[in-house]
Amino acid sequence: MLIVAVHVHVKLECVEAFRQATIENASNSVREPGIARFDIIQQSDDPTRFVLMEVYKTPEAPARHKETAHYAKWRDAVADMMAEPRSSVKYTAVFPAEAGWEMPQ
Repeated sequence: MLIVAVHVHVKLECVEAFRQATIENASNSVREPGIARFDIIQQSDDPTRFVLMEVYKTPEAPARHKETAHYAKWRDAVADMMAEPRSSVKYTAVFPAEAGWEMPQ
């Protein structure tokens, strides 16, 4: 599994619009065969900061995700909502993946 944590800092006046656009994208993303999980978390002490936790089944799945219509719609919709460019960090699963346990779908 490949986990991508996408860090997003949104303009204060765009928080609700960003939330809605991102929920729509995540709702479609979890239907993709290469995505095991797609979580949206919002920082408690700064509501303008979000992390999108994207869990992919294969290393190729992120590229396929970026080719979908719902991703393109989200990307274009939120572009002007950013207070700064988003960044991401890639991780590999240690547990439960190496224990032979699979994420429920």
